[in-house]
Amino acid sequence: MQTTLNSAVTLTGEGLHSGRPARVTLVPAPADHGIVFRRTDAVEGDPLLPARWDATVHVPLCTQLVNHDGVTLSTIEHLMAALAGTGVHNVLVEVSGPELPILDGSAAPFVREILKAGVRRLDAPLRVLKVLKPIEVRAGMGWARIEPHDGLEIAFEIDFDDAAIGHQQQRLTLANGAFVRELCDSRTFCRLADIQAMRANGLALGGSMDNAVVVDGARVLNPGGLRHADEPVRHKMLDALGDLALAGGPIIGRYTGFRAGHTLTNMALRALFSEPGAAEWVLCSPETRRHLPGVGVSQLDMAAVA
Repeated sequence: MQTTLNSAVTLTGEGLHSGRPARVTLVPAPADHGIVFRRTDAVEGDPLLPARWDATVHVPLCTQLVNHDGVTLSTIEHLMAALAGTGVHNVLVEVSGPELPILDGSAAPFVREILKAGVRRLDAPLRVLKVLKPIEVRAGMGWARIEPHDGLEIAFEIDFDDAAIGHQQQRLTLANGAFVRELCDSRTFCRLADIQAMRANGLALGGSMDNAVVVDGARVLNPGGLRHADEPVRHKMLDALGDLALAGGPIIGRYTGFRAGHTLTNMALRALFSEPGAAEWVLCSPETRRHLPGVGVSQLDMAAVA
């Protein structure tokens, strides 16, 4: 069965890159609506931006949607991960600016409010994208692969010179609330040496230690330290789930990323859809549904995080 929210959810905050305040409201939507964003501040052009893999453009450090009228919306990945991780398939997301608020730098604030509102089933069958054969894409030293698997699994590996991050790898089957308990509170991260360069280029204008993990060599500069010993790689997995959710429905397959980011994940989706026979949409069986992210999730899972 498809799902939506029981009631509307509203959060406010500043955009990470723009520094502009924004209000975001998640409105329950009917079956087959999908995830659609609406720029409530748009005065020219179509304000609607469907959350789709083929409606993204490459920008540094985040995922950005663009529609046929050139209206854009940035930093959607954390909300997309929260929706996928709580099993929400249909919602209208109203946003009052060009970028979603960064909040605490993770998906946890979105997840918390979604679970408070509650998720309800709709009287409509759910289609899932079943991966049938492996595809792989590469760029520079990074690569991403999507291959067949019984449920949704994400594996990720990162390697940074900074000793505070270093080499990290993690693998997780995203069923039975695993995203909520294990990934949703992992924050975006950056190196102190990069911050001035980003701001000089008009990025990270709203960034602070309240919404990002900042490292300098072997030191984590945030007063509270890390939420997980391997929080950076977990955040990369969070981002990957959000970007994979742009497929238009739950994926049944395994995603593996090595030094990957938003662009490589989107490249992998584009390759998956362009390769004949690589994947197919199928009706979700009761057995498959048991393996979907969000199935069986409750506020108790969030309480374990908080």
